[in-house]
Amino acid sequence: MKYTDYITNVPDFPIPGIQFKDITPLIGNGEAFHQAINELTNFSRGLNANKVIGPDARGFIIGAPVAYALNAGFIPVRKPGKLPRDVITYDYELEYGKNTLCMHKDAIKPGDRVVIIDDLLATGGTMEATIKLVEAAGGKVVGLGFMIELVDLKGREKVAGYPIKVLIEY
Repeated sequence: MKYTDYITNVPDFPIPGIQFKDITPLIGNGEAFHQAINELTNFSRGLNANKVIGPDARGFIIGAPVAYALNAGFIPVRKPGKLPRDVITYDYELEYGKNTLCMHKDAIKPGDRVVIIDDLLATGGTMEATIKLVEAAGGKVVGLGFMIELVDLKGREKVAGYPIKVLIEY
């Protein structure tokens, strides 16, 4: 399947100068979404992960079905003020600003094997922050899976050393 047929380019979103890659046509097509989730699940299965993390918000859409298929726990990593119990946080920079990610303190146990699934690898800031949260909780990141990688932004360099699965490169 040619996944790029299901990605819409949106210029100047969320701010001028950003060429946003919209995955909603892909996730809105049952066949394309099913195949994409199967590819990310097969990658994750080989890593023996017992937890899947999906960063806010598109990572929820992609990570949750992967966790379900693996019979693994799913952990949402969210923006501040969205999780109801004690959290650990990490501040980071995006390609167009700054952000903070939060995870429940008890979401990861020491020794948990975690795969992080998200829609996009750009500068690597979100992934680096999520990795730091997992490691702070005593977990081990065993792999990273993405629908899209923006190769020119060199995010892969920031997360070097982890197995990575990408479905589409731009």
